[in-house]
Amino acid sequence: MFSPRRITSWVAAALAAGALGVALPPAASADPATPGAYPTASSATRVSGRFFDTCTAPSLSALAAWRGTSPYTGVNIYFGGRNRGCAQPNLTAAWVRSASAANWSLVPTYFGDQPFCVFGSKPYRYAASGAAARGAADGADAVAKAKALGMLAGSALYADVEHYDRAASGCIGAVRTYVSEWTRALHRSGYLAGVYVHQDSGLRDLAASYLTTSLARPDAVWMARWDNVATVTGWPTAGNTLWAEWQRAKQYRGDHVETWGGVSMNVDSDIIKGPVATVARSYRVTSSGSLNVRSGPSSAYPIVGSLAANSTAAVICQARGQVVGSSGVWDRISTGGFVSDYYVSTPSQTTFSAPLQRCSYPGQVNISTPVNTRSGPGTSYAVNGTLQGGALAYVACQKAGTLVGTTRVWDQLVDGRWLSDYYVSNSSNSTYAAPVPRCP
Repeated sequence: MFSPRRITSWVAAALAAGALGVALPPAASADPATPGAYPTASSATRVSGRFFDTCTAPSLSALAAWRGTSPYTGVNIYFGGRNRGCAQPNLTAAWVRSASAANWSLVPTYFGDQPFCVFGSKPYRYAASGAAARGAADGADAVAKAKALGMLAGSALYADVEHYDRAASGCIGAVRTYVSEWTRALHRSGYLAGVYVHQDSGLRDLAASYLTTSLARPDAVWMARWDNVATVTGWPTAGNTLWAEWQRAKQYRGDHVETWGGVSMNVDSDIIKGPVATVARSYRVTSSGSLNVRSGPSSAYPIVGSLAANSTAAVICQARGQVVGSSGVWDRISTGGFVSDYYVSTPSQTTFSAPLQRCSYPGQVNISTPVNTRSGPGTSYAVNGTLQGGALAYVACQKAGTLVGTTRVWDQLVDGRWLSDYYVSNSSNSTYAAPVPRCP
């Protein structure tokens, strides 16, 4: 099992002080917790449940047959990469919208170039000297292909890194470098960087470099271990404190045929507690006249557009805001602006509506030790939990509070806990980070 590398006593003391909320020198903005650059029309989506992966994206009719009859609520899609082996006649932007509207969570997988030392016969491989360039190129291509399919910024995209020969000279370093540059490329466009890895190669090596200061750490890991145990904890090659906050998936059973609703498919079985694709959902504008679109979740924010009565609102996520009518919920739409949910045909007119997610803009905890979360935006509030170093802080909104380090900004997480923004890797270490809204 992985044990974090030893750190010097003065660093340990400083980090321990940081976990208590004591003011420190500026937190490092360098690796491994590289910040993401989220555009306004973005949000993360995280799920907990089972999904299946199959080589070719299933037809919508097959998904309909499996929905409710199978144990699965999500499906993997191989959306790009030069080593992708299967044709994808079904995989279009319309398919993505329809599958999402049918309440399937989507786990996007990019089967790009493999390391020179990979087992098997994948034709496209990179040498150790080309790992950085290939990781960056694959990351940029993955972002472009995800956008074309309607998977918005904030989505997690998973690079497929197959099992490889760890004994080959330069192999481990090449994989780590590729994953680091894949991560940087996705973060530059506001996407979360996931990676699919074998438990005895990729997972082992990324766990061992979890605290490195020279490589970017991926946001989520999806491990292959075919032991028929559906769990995201207790992994032998990555301890539970690594990728600990909605950042894990496991492929627990390999190729086999399952039949549900009269439809048979050859699949692998997986479980996830982590980030997936974000796809906008269409609802009707119910106001009697045009509906103002604002830059934030309140009428105090500037008007940045409007939607006609009975038109379609493409809703990305929901946030707390000013009470309008019977609802304090506001919807972030595909233009990046907000509209009051009171005037949108989501399932509830009073509160948040499943399956829509709370708007969130995750950043990794940027120190290696656990950080306290609190019941309010300050160190005087009660401690109500911790986040491990490197965990994703799913930030819903920000508010001024106690000075910690270089900032008074505190982040409210989607589960209601508060964390000083000083410990979250995002676009600023001293002020508010766009496009995160202010907490009401």
